[in-house]
Amino acid sequence: MCRNRTILHSVLQCSLLITMLAMSPAHADQSFDNVAGSWSGSGMMKPSNGPRERVRCKVDYIVKSAGQSVKMNVRCASDAYKMDLNANIDQNGTVLSGNWFESQYRQGGKVSGQNVNGVIEAKVEGDTITALLTVNTKGNHQTFVMDSPGAWVSHVSIDLVRDAR
Repeated sequence: MCRNRTILHSVLQCSLLITMLAMSPAHADQSFDNVAGSWSGSGMMKPSNGPRERVRCKVDYIVKSAGQSVKMNVRCASDAYKMDLNANIDQNGTVLSGNWFESQYRQGGKVSGQNVNGVIEAKVEGDTITALLTVNTKGNHQTFVMDSPGAWVSHVSIDLVRDAR
């Protein structure tokens, strides 16, 4: 009787563990579905030759191809700065690739990186800029951090909330 109880307990523990792993985001299919929609928020930007400035942003993610592609529209503004950026990013497994264009300064380039468990880590490159970007999405909250040492804007940090649908 004791042996059967131990076996049953072990089977229940294994079943519970398998169920938890199946529901865990770490084992979910990687896609852009968790970012779909409109987001807005604020944060700080640091020009390379000046004080930090408050920045307000609006980001729209249009997800395509069963969550494996996203069109991203980013509009940000501070008292002295304005940015209007569009990007098209594709995902193959966890690997990201795509392109971007910023219309205020007429610059563009390529995007490469990875999307793992709701965290996008990317490198954004153009003729005059290289930046490292981290986008972390948890539910209806998203943090966006960009570092670009030596660029006119060397650091941007923004907290976003998904807009009501």
